[in-house]
Amino acid sequence: MSTGRVVDAPPPPSPTREEAPTSAATRRRALGGLPEPENPLASSTDDARTLSAAMFVRLRELDEGSPEHAYVRNTLVELNLSLVKFAAQRFRGRPEPMEDIVQVGTIGLIKAIDRFDPDRGVDFSAFALPTIVGEMKRFFRDTGWAVRVPRRLQELRIDLAKASDELEQREGHRPDRAELAARLHLTAEEVAEGELAANGYSAHSLDAPVGDDESHAPQGTAGRRTAVEEPAYELIDDLNSLRPLLDRLGDRDRLILTLRFGDELTQAEIGRRIGLSQMHVSRLLARILGELRDGLLDDATEDATAC
Repeated sequence: MSTGRVVDAPPPPSPTREEAPTSAATRRRALGGLPEPENPLASSTDDARTLSAAMFVRLRELDEGSPEHAYVRNTLVELNLSLVKFAAQRFRGRPEPMEDIVQVGTIGLIKAIDRFDPDRGVDFSAFALPTIVGEMKRFFRDTGWAVRVPRRLQELRIDLAKASDELEQREGHRPDRAELAARLHLTAEEVAEGELAANGYSAHSLDAPVGDDESHAPQGTAGRRTAVEEPAYELIDDLNSLRPLLDRLGDRDRLILTLRFGDELTQAEIGRRIGLSQMHVSRLLARILGELRDGLLDDATEDATAC
Protein backbone atom coordinates (compact mmCIF):
# COMPACT_ATOMS: atom_id res chain seq x y z
CA MET A 1 0.00 0.00 0.00
CA SER A 2 1.24 3.47 -0.82
CA THR A 3 0.56 6.50 1.33
CA GLY A 4 -0.59 8.81 -1.46
CA ARG A 5 -4.12 9.82 -2.39
CA VAL A 6 -3.48 9.79 -6.12
CA VAL A 7 -6.26 8.34 -8.22
CA ASP A 8 -6.77 8.19 -11.95
CA ALA A 9 -8.18 11.51 -13.07
CA PRO A 10 -11.73 11.30 -14.46
CA PRO A 11 -12.14 11.95 -18.17
CA PRO A 12 -12.84 15.60 -18.92
CA PRO A 13 -16.33 16.64 -20.00
CA SER A 14 -17.08 17.24 -23.65
CA PRO A 15 -15.62 20.47 -25.08
CA THR A 16 -17.72 23.59 -24.63
CA ARG A 17 -18.48 26.08 -27.36
CA GLU A 18 -15.61 28.25 -26.19
CA GLU A 19 -13.17 25.39 -26.75
CA ALA A 20 -14.64 24.13 -30.03
CA PRO A 21 -16.77 26.83 -31.75
CA THR A 22 -19.68 25.48 -33.76
CA SER A 23 -20.67 27.13 -37.03
CA ALA A 24 -24.10 28.68 -37.44
CA ALA A 25 -24.92 26.19 -40.19
CA THR A 26 -24.05 23.25 -37.95
CA ARG A 27 -26.18 24.69 -35.16
CA ARG A 28 -29.15 25.10 -37.48
CA ARG A 29 -28.84 21.54 -38.74
CA ALA A 30 -28.42 20.25 -35.19
CA LEU A 31 -31.47 22.02 -33.81
CA GLY A 32 -33.74 21.06 -36.70
CA GLY A 33 -36.06 24.00 -36.13
CA LEU A 34 -35.74 24.15 -32.34
CA PRO A 35 -34.99 27.56 -30.81
CA GLU A 36 -31.32 28.17 -30.06
CA PRO A 37 -30.69 29.24 -26.46
CA GLU A 38 -28.51 32.36 -26.30
CA ASN A 39 -26.90 31.30 -23.02
CA PRO A 40 -27.87 27.77 -21.86
CA LEU A 41 -26.04 28.19 -18.56
CA ALA A 42 -28.24 31.16 -17.66
CA SER A 43 -31.56 29.55 -18.68
CA SER A 44 -34.32 29.44 -16.09
CA THR A 45 -35.37 26.09 -14.65
CA ASP A 46 -38.62 26.02 -16.64
CA ASP A 47 -36.93 27.00 -19.92
CA ALA A 48 -34.16 24.44 -19.37
CA ARG A 49 -36.64 21.66 -18.65
CA THR A 50 -38.85 22.48 -21.65
CA LEU A 51 -35.96 22.83 -24.10
CA SER A 52 -34.21 19.73 -22.73
CA ALA A 53 -37.28 17.59 -23.37
CA ALA A 54 -37.31 18.66 -27.03
CA MET A 55 -33.54 18.30 -27.40
CA PHE A 56 -33.53 14.74 -26.06
CA VAL A 57 -35.94 13.81 -28.85
CA ARG A 58 -33.73 15.61 -31.35
CA LEU A 59 -30.58 13.91 -29.98
CA ARG A 60 -31.97 10.48 -30.86
CA GLU A 61 -32.52 11.57 -34.46
CA LEU A 62 -28.87 12.57 -34.98
CA ASP A 63 -25.95 10.30 -35.79
CA GLU A 64 -23.70 9.76 -32.79
CA GLY A 65 -20.26 11.24 -33.41
CA SER A 66 -21.51 13.88 -35.82
CA PRO A 67 -20.93 17.60 -35.13
CA GLU A 68 -24.69 18.09 -34.84
CA HIS A 69 -24.99 15.33 -32.23
CA ALA A 70 -22.06 16.78 -30.25
CA TYR A 71 -23.63 20.26 -30.29
CA VAL A 72 -27.01 19.08 -28.97
CA ARG A 73 -25.31 16.90 -26.34
CA ASN A 74 -23.15 19.78 -25.14
CA THR A 75 -26.17 22.06 -25.00
CA LEU A 76 -28.00 19.52 -22.85
CA VAL A 77 -25.03 19.46 -20.47
CA GLU A 78 -25.10 23.24 -20.12
CA LEU A 79 -28.89 23.38 -19.72
CA ASN A 80 -28.81 20.86 -16.86
CA LEU A 81 -25.60 21.86 -15.10
CA SER A 82 -27.74 23.30 -12.28
CA LEU A 83 -28.53 19.68 -11.29
CA VAL A 84 -24.82 19.08 -10.65
CA LYS A 85 -24.51 22.23 -8.54
CA PHE A 86 -27.63 21.27 -6.59
CA ALA A 87 -26.29 17.77 -5.89
CA ALA A 88 -22.89 19.17 -4.91
CA GLN A 89 -24.47 21.32 -2.17
CA ARG A 90 -25.12 18.30 0.03
CA PHE A 91 -21.36 17.62 0.11
CA ARG A 92 -20.22 21.19 0.78
CA GLY A 93 -18.92 20.19 4.22
CA ARG A 94 -16.38 17.75 2.80
CA PRO A 95 -12.66 18.65 2.52
CA GLU A 96 -12.54 18.11 -1.24
CA PRO A 97 -12.67 21.34 -3.31
CA MET A 98 -16.16 22.14 -4.56
CA GLU A 99 -14.72 22.64 -8.04
CA ASP A 100 -13.56 19.00 -8.11
CA ILE A 101 -16.94 17.76 -6.87
CA VAL A 102 -18.76 19.72 -9.58
CA GLN A 103 -16.37 18.41 -12.24
CA VAL A 104 -16.97 14.81 -11.20
CA GLY A 105 -20.72 15.43 -11.01
CA THR A 106 -20.63 16.79 -14.55
CA ILE A 107 -19.27 13.43 -15.71
CA GLY A 108 -22.27 11.79 -14.04
CA LEU A 109 -24.56 14.26 -15.85
CA ILE A 110 -23.02 13.32 -19.21
CA LYS A 111 -23.52 9.63 -18.46
CA ALA A 112 -27.16 10.31 -17.56
CA ILE A 113 -27.69 12.23 -20.81
CA ASP A 114 -26.24 9.34 -22.83
CA ARG A 115 -28.48 6.79 -21.07
CA PHE A 116 -31.71 8.76 -20.88
CA ASP A 117 -34.72 7.47 -22.84
CA PRO A 118 -37.39 10.17 -23.27
CA ASP A 119 -39.98 7.55 -24.24
CA ARG A 120 -40.12 6.21 -20.69
CA GLY A 121 -42.02 9.26 -19.48
CA VAL A 122 -39.63 9.95 -16.61
CA ASP A 123 -38.53 13.48 -15.72
CA PHE A 124 -34.85 13.86 -16.60
CA SER A 125 -33.91 15.45 -13.27
CA ALA A 126 -35.33 12.46 -11.36
CA PHE A 127 -33.36 10.13 -13.65
CA ALA A 128 -30.08 12.08 -13.58
CA LEU A 129 -29.67 12.97 -9.90
CA PRO A 130 -28.93 9.39 -8.69
CA THR A 131 -26.27 9.04 -11.41
CA ILE A 132 -24.71 12.39 -10.54
CA VAL A 133 -24.66 11.69 -6.80
CA GLY A 134 -23.33 8.17 -7.40
CA GLU A 135 -20.43 9.55 -9.42
CA MET A 136 -19.60 11.96 -6.59
CA LYS A 137 -19.69 9.18 -4.00
CA ARG A 138 -17.35 7.02 -6.08
CA PHE A 139 -14.99 9.99 -6.21
CA PHE A 140 -15.09 10.28 -2.41
CA ARG A 141 -14.54 6.54 -2.02
CA ASP A 142 -11.46 6.67 -4.25
CA THR A 143 -9.93 9.81 -2.74
CA GLY A 144 -11.10 9.69 0.88
CA TRP A 145 -8.68 7.02 2.06
CA ALA A 146 -5.63 8.06 4.08
CA VAL A 147 -3.75 5.06 2.60
CA ARG A 148 -4.38 4.01 -0.98
CA VAL A 149 -5.77 0.47 -1.20
CA PRO A 150 -7.20 -1.49 -4.15
CA ARG A 151 -10.85 -0.84 -4.98
CA ARG A 152 -11.83 -4.46 -4.27
CA LEU A 153 -10.64 -4.00 -0.67
CA GLN A 154 -12.50 -0.69 -0.40
CA GLU A 155 -15.68 -2.48 -1.48
CA LEU A 156 -14.90 -5.42 0.82
CA ARG A 157 -14.68 -3.03 3.77
CA ILE A 158 -18.22 -1.81 3.05
CA ASP A 159 -19.53 -5.38 2.65
CA LEU A 160 -17.91 -6.42 5.93
CA ALA A 161 -19.45 -3.50 7.81
CA LYS A 162 -22.94 -4.25 6.47
CA ALA A 163 -22.66 -8.00 7.12
CA SER A 164 -21.30 -7.41 10.61
CA ASP A 165 -24.22 -5.18 11.58
CA GLU A 166 -26.78 -7.59 10.10
CA LEU A 167 -25.30 -10.60 11.92
CA GLU A 168 -25.03 -8.69 15.19
CA GLN A 169 -28.70 -7.73 15.04
CA ARG A 170 -29.78 -11.27 14.18
CA GLU A 171 -27.50 -13.27 16.47
CA GLY A 172 -27.21 -10.81 19.34
CA HIS A 173 -23.40 -10.76 19.41
CA ARG A 174 -20.53 -9.39 17.38
CA PRO A 175 -19.70 -11.91 14.61
CA ASP A 176 -16.25 -13.42 14.35
CA ARG A 177 -14.27 -13.88 11.16
CA ALA A 178 -15.65 -17.36 10.51
CA GLU A 179 -19.23 -16.09 10.65
CA LEU A 180 -18.43 -13.16 8.37
CA ALA A 181 -16.67 -15.48 5.94
CA ALA A 182 -19.69 -17.78 5.81
CA ARG A 183 -22.04 -14.85 5.33
CA LEU A 184 -20.05 -13.36 2.43
CA HIS A 185 -18.86 -16.68 0.97
CA LEU A 186 -15.22 -15.77 1.59
CA THR A 187 -12.31 -17.41 3.34
CA ALA A 188 -11.22 -16.30 6.81
CA GLU A 189 -8.00 -15.02 5.26
CA GLU A 190 -9.92 -12.78 2.86
CA VAL A 191 -11.97 -11.38 5.75
CA ALA A 192 -8.78 -10.69 7.68
CA GLU A 193 -7.34 -8.89 4.66
CA GLY A 194 -10.45 -6.72 4.43
CA GLU A 195 -10.30 -5.86 8.13
CA LEU A 196 -6.65 -4.90 7.79
CA ALA A 197 -7.32 -2.74 4.74
CA ALA A 198 -10.13 -0.93 6.60
CA ASN A 199 -7.47 0.59 8.86
CA GLY A 200 -6.30 2.62 5.88
CA TYR A 201 -9.52 4.62 5.64
CA SER A 202 -8.45 7.07 8.33
CA ALA A 203 -5.15 7.87 10.03
CA HIS A 204 -4.14 9.41 13.35
CA SER A 205 -1.16 11.66 13.88
CA LEU A 206 1.84 10.08 15.59
CA ASP A 207 1.98 13.21 17.74
CA ALA A 208 -1.58 12.72 19.06
CA PRO A 209 -1.87 11.69 22.74
CA VAL A 210 -2.85 8.09 23.41
CA GLY A 211 -5.38 9.03 26.08
CA ASP A 212 -7.17 11.93 27.70
CA ASP A 213 -6.75 13.51 31.10
CA GLU A 214 -10.05 12.23 32.42
CA SER A 215 -10.19 8.56 31.56
CA HIS A 216 -6.55 7.87 30.50
CA ALA A 217 -8.02 5.40 28.03
CA PRO A 218 -6.28 5.04 24.69
CA GLN A 219 -8.12 6.60 21.80
CA GLY A 220 -10.12 4.15 19.75
CA THR A 221 -10.41 1.53 22.51
CA ALA A 222 -13.52 2.83 24.29
CA GLY A 223 -15.75 0.96 21.89
CA ARG A 224 -15.90 -0.39 18.40
CA ARG A 225 -15.78 2.09 15.56
CA THR A 226 -19.12 2.82 13.94
CA ALA A 227 -18.11 5.52 11.43
CA VAL A 228 -19.61 3.95 8.33
CA GLU A 229 -21.76 5.69 5.78
CA GLU A 230 -25.47 5.38 6.48
CA PRO A 231 -27.54 5.92 3.31
CA ALA A 232 -30.70 6.34 5.42
CA TYR A 233 -29.37 9.66 6.76
CA GLU A 234 -29.37 11.15 3.27
CA LEU A 235 -32.86 9.78 2.69
CA ILE A 236 -34.07 11.44 5.90
CA ASP A 237 -32.47 14.72 4.81
CA ASP A 238 -34.15 14.51 1.41
CA LEU A 239 -37.54 13.71 2.95
CA ASN A 240 -37.25 16.61 5.38
CA SER A 241 -36.55 18.93 2.45
CA LEU A 242 -39.48 17.55 0.48
CA ARG A 243 -42.06 17.52 3.28
CA PRO A 244 -42.98 21.24 3.20
CA LEU A 245 -43.07 21.13 -0.61
CA LEU A 246 -45.40 18.12 -0.57
CA ASP A 247 -47.68 19.86 1.94
CA ARG A 248 -48.26 22.65 -0.58
CA LEU A 249 -49.56 20.24 -3.23
CA GLY A 250 -53.25 19.63 -3.75
CA ASP A 251 -54.96 16.36 -2.84
CA ARG A 252 -54.96 15.09 -6.43
CA ASP A 253 -51.26 15.84 -6.92
CA ARG A 254 -50.34 14.00 -3.73
CA LEU A 255 -52.54 11.05 -4.78
CA ILE A 256 -50.80 10.86 -8.16
CA LEU A 257 -47.37 10.85 -6.48
CA THR A 258 -48.49 8.12 -4.07
CA LEU A 259 -49.83 5.94 -6.88
CA ARG A 260 -46.72 6.48 -9.03
CA PHE A 261 -43.91 6.18 -6.50
CA GLY A 262 -45.62 4.47 -3.57
CA ASP A 263 -47.78 1.88 -5.34
CA GLU A 264 -45.47 1.95 -8.42
CA LEU A 265 -48.36 2.10 -10.88
CA THR A 266 -47.80 3.02 -14.52
CA GLN A 267 -49.18 6.25 -15.91
CA ALA A 268 -51.91 4.31 -17.73
CA GLU A 269 -52.92 2.51 -14.52
CA ILE A 270 -53.02 5.82 -12.64
CA GLY A 271 -55.21 7.28 -15.38
CA ARG A 272 -57.69 4.43 -15.07
CA ARG A 273 -57.68 4.79 -11.28
CA ILE A 274 -58.49 8.54 -11.23
CA GLY A 275 -60.34 8.85 -14.54
CA LEU A 276 -57.75 10.64 -16.68
CA SER A 277 -55.90 9.83 -19.88
CA GLN A 278 -52.32 8.57 -19.78
CA MET A 279 -51.18 11.73 -21.57
CA HIS A 280 -52.92 13.92 -18.99
CA VAL A 281 -51.28 11.97 -16.16
CA SER A 282 -47.89 12.36 -17.87
CA ARG A 283 -48.32 16.16 -18.05
CA LEU A 284 -49.45 16.30 -14.42
CA LEU A 285 -46.45 14.27 -13.26
CA ALA A 286 -44.07 16.49 -15.22
CA ARG A 287 -45.60 19.60 -13.64
CA ILE A 288 -45.58 18.16 -10.10
CA LEU A 289 -41.98 16.95 -10.32
CA GLY A 290 -40.96 20.26 -11.84
CA GLU A 291 -42.49 22.17 -8.92
CA LEU A 292 -40.73 19.93 -6.41
CA ARG A 293 -37.42 20.27 -8.23
CA ASP A 294 -37.74 24.06 -8.38
CA GLY A 295 -38.49 24.16 -4.66
CA LEU A 296 -35.43 22.06 -3.83
CA LEU A 297 -33.21 24.17 -6.08
CA ASP A 298 -34.51 27.35 -4.45
CA ASP A 299 -33.77 25.92 -0.99
CA ALA A 300 -30.24 24.95 -2.07
CA THR A 301 -29.66 28.46 -3.47
CA GLU A 302 -30.86 30.04 -0.23
CA ASP A 303 -28.58 27.77 1.82
CA ALA A 304 -25.61 28.62 -0.38
CA THR A 305 -26.36 32.35 -0.05
CA ALA A 306 -26.64 32.05 3.72
CA CYS A 307 -23.25 30.34 3.87
